[in-house]
Amino acid sequence: MSNLKQIETIEQWRDEADEFKEACRKIVISHAINELYGSQVYDEPAIALAPNPYAKWQVCRVVMEEYGHHYRFFELGREMGIDGSRMLPEQTEKSPLSIMTYKMSTWEEFCVIKMLGDLAEIIQVEDLVQCSFHPLRNLARMTMPEEHFHAEFGENFTTEICQTDGGKELIQEHINTIFPLLPSFFGRSGSKNNEIYRKWGIKKCTNEDMRADYVKRAGEIVGRLELTLPEVDLNDY
Repeated sequence: MSNLKQIETIEQWRDEADEFKEACRKIVISHAINELYGSQVYDEPAIALAPNPYAKWQVCRVVMEEYGHHYRFFELGREMGIDGSRMLPEQTEKSPLSIMTYKMSTWEEFCVIKMLGDLAEIIQVEDLVQCSFHPLRNLARMTMPEEHFHAEFGENFTTEICQTDGGKELIQEHINTIFPLLPSFFGRSGSKNNEIYRKWGIKKCTNEDMRADYVKRAGEIVGRLELTLPEVDLNDY
């Protein structure tokens, strides 16, 4: 990374190679779309599912921050000259992440989604905190503490549920259903896009490495709950 050119401003970015600029655009568009999609599909509806005022308060904080993540990526994209319609899920042809197709209907499911889904987001953001495009790197660093709060929110409330009668069995069922949707969050193995990101220092890890790291950390989290992850074949992703 230290030998790669560092792009400190958007003005400097505009004078760089087209391949580098397009790679930066793709990442900003992806984050803007999925932050908004997740907020609309899971976070905002979860306010109604939360079981008490304290839980609703905490979910409201999550919702506010997730919409804020979309807004920050959206504004960065606008500054980069990206058409705003390319960063809105209802106006783009870009498919959302597979987890976004899951039909959530209960509070317990939401807690598992935040516990495991936001861990995946943490690993993605971690890969951008040393990004050679500094406006994106700085945005990743700004977002990171909030992503940690969201994952901890999920783990804390899931822990409470596990302490109730039948709670551990219920959470294990949701983990069994939700977890297999998450390894694809990191993109295809052998991805050409990922190769380009690493070439320019936008990212440092392969999709395969991030996926393996995710499965390891997710296993540690559910292990603290005395639960297990379902078997997944990482070669399928």
